[in-house]
Amino acid sequence: MNGLSFVQNRPIDIIGIGRLCVDLNANEIHRPMEETKTFTKYVGGSPANITIGSSRLGLNAGFIGKVSNDQMGRFITNYLNENEIDTSNVSVDQTGAVTGLAFTEILSPEDCSILMYRDNVADLTLSTDDVSEDYIKQAKVLLVSGTALAASPSREAVFLALEYARKHHVTVIFDVDYRPYTWNSSNETAVYYSLAAEKCDVIIGTREEFDLMEQFIKDYESDDQKTAQRWFDYNAKIVVIKHGSEGSIAYTADGLSHRGGIFKSKVLKTFGAGDSYASAFIYGLLQGWDIPRAMEFGSASASIVISKHSCSDAMPTVDEINEFMKTAEKVHL
Repeated sequence: MNGLSFVQNRPIDIIGIGRLCVDLNANEIHRPMEETKTFTKYVGGSPANITIGSSRLGLNAGFIGKVSNDQMGRFITNYLNENEIDTSNVSVDQTGAVTGLAFTEILSPEDCSILMYRDNVADLTLSTDDVSEDYIKQAKVLLVSGTALAASPSREAVFLALEYARKHHVTVIFDVDYRPYTWNSSNETAVYYSLAAEKCDVIIGTREEFDLMEQFIKDYESDDQKTAQRWFDYNAKIVVIKHGSEGSIAYTADGLSHRGGIFKSKVLKTFGAGDSYASAFIYGLLQGWDIPRAMEFGSASASIVISKHSCSDAMPTVDEINEFMKTAEKVHL
């Protein structure tokens, strides 16, 4: 119904790989960070949030990553364990690397920003020695996040995981997740994003992220249909292009496209929407739902999360999403 074929007789539904960090979300909202004095600590990082969201929805989830050898690293691992995510392949860095921190500023629902500390972070010390072929072949889905490609040895670790996934028919989902402060240049980003995207079955990104990834293409046009076809010519079967408040469009290799709407909610902050959308969308795909239904489920999940203070803690259950959809107003775009 959605163009994907998952290997069903596997114990793990989804394995995330990449960034594990800590979010420090401002408690004093509607004021600049210069005046903010208190923050609440949460586990963060796009692949972490998506994997946590997947587990909350009842999927069997695991993670491949690296944490710092300190209190912050233990905080992350403990939180994943509490959320029933397998951490057998989350290793501890021994080089003195630290946990990445994301301080969030919530000036208004439309004006939110993130101040990142990403120097010498543990998640980017993930190496090929930390990637187990036996572990990956137990999964139906491998979730790859773009920030893990920003530096070595994490970059090589991700490409090895991609090779193992292709070898063992694990469906690969690529969440582009572009963070400019992690990369040396946009040229470097485009090269490695493109190499990764060529190996993926589902690619999810904003229009701006696809523009960045495709900047070297001859006679390039910022056109959704041409973008989708470009990746269908490799391995992609579904390409989701997000247009912010205008919703998203999912293109499928059979030539169809599906426009997703949004649900109205009382917005507190904008960050977390993409991660919650992805987790619920992936859940729908794994259930064998058609694309429009999976997109609607993802949009409802996103609307729930942006109404709450956290990202990871706010990831909803299936029942919570279903209840929300019964009463929330949907905007068709």
